[in-house]
Amino acid sequence: MWTRQYKQRKTGRLIIPVLCAAFVAYFGFHAYHGQYGINSRERMEEQTARLQAQLGKLQAERGELEKRVRLLHDGTLEKDMLDELARKTLNMSDPDEVIIMLR
Repeated sequence: MWTRQYKQRKTGRLIIPVLCAAFVAYFGFHAYHGQYGINSRERMEEQTARLQAQLGKLQAERGELEKRVRLLHDGTLEKDMLDELARKTLNMSDPDEVIIMLR
């Protein structure tokens, strides 16, 4: 019976470790730089803080607008509020009035 013996190549032993290192490098890179990685988490936290501040401003503005709308509501219509809104919209006033414009 004849048997053939092959000499083992040194490169054959390196295939699996090289593939494993490539997979680790690929997933490691995307764990840091990916869409949900460590680096983007910091940017998302900064964006969250910025949007929370903007939300606070918008809620305060909405509260003011709701307060003004309540004053113009049908059952509790205040004449002063209606007069102020009409004068501001039409840019008209009486000649003997002093107007102080506030934001």
